[in-house]
Amino acid sequence: MATLRRAGDPALVTDPDIIAGLLAPLGVLLEKLPVPATDSSRSLLAQAELSSNDQEKLLETLDAVFRRLQSEKGYQDRDLVVLYPGHPQLEALNARFHRIHTHDDEEVRYIVDGEGVFGFVLPDAQQVELTVVAGDYIHVPADVEHWFRLNQLQRIKAVRYFSARGGWTPHYTERPLQSFHDL
Repeated sequence: MATLRRAGDPALVTDPDIIAGLLAPLGVLLEKLPVPATDSSRSLLAQAELSSNDQEKLLETLDAVFRRLQSEKGYQDRDLVVLYPGHPQLEALNARFHRIHTHDDEEVRYIVDGEGVFGFVLPDAQQVELTVVAGDYIHVPADVEHWFRLNQLQRIKAVRYFSARGGWTPHYTERPLQSFHDL
């Protein structure tokens, strides 16, 4: 279950309706999509590292979501991000996206294992961080100021869905991040 924190406030928001209401002005959508629990998917999800062949096998077990998104939204491609403690590029990847930025295209992720944190700048300039976990599907519209970071677990497997319109090149806004309280 996704949880939300406001900058400078240690209180944790767990009510999905309140979270949805806070993110609605940005157009950010959050859905709960159960992760398929087949023997194959459970085995692959339990592994920290996955070969490219194993990543493709896991993506195939999740392709019902991809087919739905292709039909409903026209997405053309997907890939799997697998980050874990000891990943050779973990620090660089975390630093790249832990700055406030926008994209020309929407950012869409389906979290299938682990946790991650999406941060957002609300219309009133308040900043919030949303911790997403396995089974959370998030859609961040183009041009929304946001960031992403790993939390203390430093482990996530997330399917990313792409339209044919381009990519996720970050456009950094140079807005400073406010202070958050991690659990």
